[in-house]
Amino acid sequence: MVVQAAAADDVFDADPARARQAVRRMEAYGREAMGELRRFLRTVRPLDEPDGHHGEPQPGLGDIDRLVESLSGTALEVVVRSDGVERAGIPAGVQVSAYRIVQESLTNTLRHAGAQRAEVQLRLAGGDLLVEVRDDGGPPASRLTRAKARPQGHGIVGMRERAALVHGSLEAGPDPAGGFRVRARLPLEERT
Repeated sequence: MVVQAAAADDVFDADPARARQAVRRMEAYGREAMGELRRFLRTVRPLDEPDGHHGEPQPGLGDIDRLVESLSGTALEVVVRSDGVERAGIPAGVQVSAYRIVQESLTNTLRHAGAQRAEVQLRLAGGDLLVEVRDDGGPPASRLTRAKARPQGHGIVGMRERAALVHGSLEAGPDPAGGFRVRARLPLEERT
């Protein structure tokens, strides 16, 4: 929903029809989020209560293309590279964390970077899923100016928390090649 809100804001004055499309997507995603919340609340119900239908699963790696497609109405071009990453065998929790990290990274890019292009890379290395999102946005000073013009959130903190949920790690900051980079390392097996 946040991605769509940023997309609508991005084209609101220049292309009201595209903004309207983004608002309609927000409505659909809001309904989806409410469904996810209801399903989550059912899972934390006391054990003696009857278990209801839990509905759709959480988003995962297979949903990243749909997320990118939802950005098609914006000025941001997003390319996804999935170097041999097959969903099979990747734990659901890791998939959800990876999806949410990509989602928040692209939202931040759209809202704060003034970027024209972003690249999402997913690959396996040494028992980990590596998630990297890079953009070609402006230098940190221009991002700070844009960020001050919008309400502050907890995007990077939330991404670090998502990585930590699966005992992973996350780095975010200026990319030496220009733009901004988010890198997450998410272990495929729980480490003690």
